[in-house]
Amino acid sequence: ETVYRTLVAQANKNLPTLHRYLKLRKELLGIKGDMQYYDIYPAMFKKPAVEKFSIEDSAKITLEIAKPYGDEYIDALKQGLAGNWTNPYPQEGKSAGAYMNPGAFDVHPYLLLNHTDNFDSLSTFAHEWGHAVHSLLANKAQPYELSSYSTFTAETASIANEMLLSDYMVKNAKTKEEKLYYLGEALEMMRGTFFRQTLFAEYQLQMHEELEKGGSLSGEKLTQMYCDITRKYYGEAEGVMKIDPQYCVEWAYIPHFYYGYYVYQYATSMVGAAAFTDAILKEGAPARDRFIDLLKAGGSDYPINLYEKAGIDMQSDAPYEALVARMNRVMDEIDALRKQP
Repeated sequence: ETVYRTLVAQANKNLPTLHRYLKLRKELLGIKGDMQYYDIYPAMFKKPAVEKFSIEDSAKITLEIAKPYGDEYIDALKQGLAGNWTNPYPQEGKSAGAYMNPGAFDVHPYLLLNHTDNFDSLSTFAHEWGHAVHSLLANKAQPYELSSYSTFTAETASIANEMLLSDYMVKNAKTKEEKLYYLGEALEMMRGTFFRQTLFAEYQLQMHEELEKGGSLSGEKLTQMYCDITRKYYGEAEGVMKIDPQYCVEWAYIPHFYYGYYVYQYATSMVGAAAFTDAILKEGAPARDRFIDLLKAGGSDYPINLYEKAGIDMQSDAPYEALVARMNRVMDEIDALRKQP
């Protein structure tokens, strides 16, 4: 419970960072008058003129960004990439999206992708292989009954890859425009996974608290609660964004609300990923080893304990502050680039 409440408290404390992002978005999109809820969806920067990543390119880049994890991780990734473990391309009748199925414990993971040779496909490739290597390491280190890991740690393994990919793309961008595009994509990932998912988590928390104090939940009340929290996060009172009442019923078609306490784990996983990637890039081998040990641990302990053994206290403010600091660094870099001729 402390983790959940710390997440919500930190998101609220750092709403000025979300509002800074929204004001930047408004400026970049050239919006006159009130910013609207639908304005969060268009890209802030134009895609690079040439943005093509084949499945081979995605594999090569994913291997490159994984180097900070060390040889054991790279060897597992190479094993997976060399195997026929992926259905990579879209085809008629195939499910949309992407997922990693851990498969039979003593066989190997299997990946469904819909690779269309763009940056989104590359990012998804790195994300899903993060899950696959997690499974490989956990299955090798743990007996069957302790190998299956929690969502709470699963998404950290994949989002860490996305963060390393983001840093790699910015570093290797050939033009200012490319660099700005990838920085913008990184910002949107943090906005969507940290602030949006925590908004959902706080909404769920409010529902339960309302019932615990003897209240009731009608559709009208659920809509008003969602409206209030959305307006708070997106800064309506501060003049950041205007929330049209028609969006207040958005809660009704978000399926994750029917999965119990689920959505908060996306946000905490991103927080864990930010803390790990920062530590690995700063400390090197000691932080890397803690991360690999977390992956190998599978489900051998409660996830909060696994994080603590890996040096991250998810009940404290520090890892949440690390993610918000990363978001502000990205905006600082965008501001600096925009001032350049």
